[in-house]
Amino acid sequence: MPNSVGNSEILAIRGLKKYFHTRHGVVRAVDGVDLSLHEGETLGLVGESGSGKSTVAYNVIGMYRPTEGKLLYRGEELGAKGRARPLHQKGEIQIVFQDPGSSLNPRRTIGQSLELPLRLHARLSGPRIGERAAELLDMVGLPAEYRFKYPRSIGGGERQLAAVARALACNPRIVVLDEPTSALDVSIQAKVIRRLMELQERLRLSYLFITHDLSLMRNVATKVAIMYLGKVCESAPIAEFFRHPLHPYTRMLLSSIPVISEAEKALKPQKVETRGEIPSPVNVPPGCSFNPRCQECMDICLVDDPAMREITEGHWVRCHAVKA
Repeated sequence: MPNSVGNSEILAIRGLKKYFHTRHGVVRAVDGVDLSLHEGETLGLVGESGSGKSTVAYNVIGMYRPTEGKLLYRGEELGAKGRARPLHQKGEIQIVFQDPGSSLNPRRTIGQSLELPLRLHARLSGPRIGERAAELLDMVGLPAEYRFKYPRSIGGGERQLAAVARALACNPRIVVLDEPTSALDVSIQAKVIRRLMELQERLRLSYLFITHDLSLMRNVATKVAIMYLGKVCESAPIAEFFRHPLHPYTRMLLSSIPVISEAEKALKPQKVETRGEIPSPVNVPPGCSFNPRCQECMDICLVDDPAMREITEGHWVRCHAVKA
């Protein structure tokens, strides 16, 4: 189950927009996102491919610069002009990518991949680097001798744990997890998730967890936000979210989750027919972007894009059909 969290906001995303100009038009990958992450919390950011969730993550870690909006770490703006050393370079925000096979350098041993951030961020040198690398491997449940192995010589789950160790080498406060288990077998997924939860409790980490798997969020997230075509359409604490899903898109996603017991079936909303595919972010429908797929679409939905509204404490939704 999710860990208890403190009250201090460690990351604030305010009005985030990220547009890409292509020969086909402007891609509104992220189009006005507001999110908050508190210390020790896991925020699950969920959506179909093309929803913009990974683009949010890449803005947070500094791979992209926002087109508009602000990213605040402990109240201080990330990427602010005039900063001598950006917060991203201090290692306080790190990322674990989806595929460790491509995120780990195949020409470097696991130890060499760990040593680079230890030199740059932890300022270690000499024998202490090897000692700390062994400590990090032990922390994620890998033997110290894995320092001498190449990524190709170990399994996918072990590679991902090595990638987690590399992220921890910088002593981060926030770890962005970009679909960290989707490339792994189911049995290995459970091992990696269990280790991530143990590390969060031990090190008081805050996670921004990017995924398309809502059933996974039930067990690991503190709160969840659903993205659709670059915008958040619903966000809520995890228990409230599964108990009272409000947005038609959210109910569509939840109703498609496979279940294996009557208890799980009772938690699912009534079956909602899945209609169509997510449109191209180059050609976003006018009004509510979900209206071509929505069974509850009204005339106003075709012309007016709804604003996010707080329906109950902490439960926000962007939909004309939901009444306060």
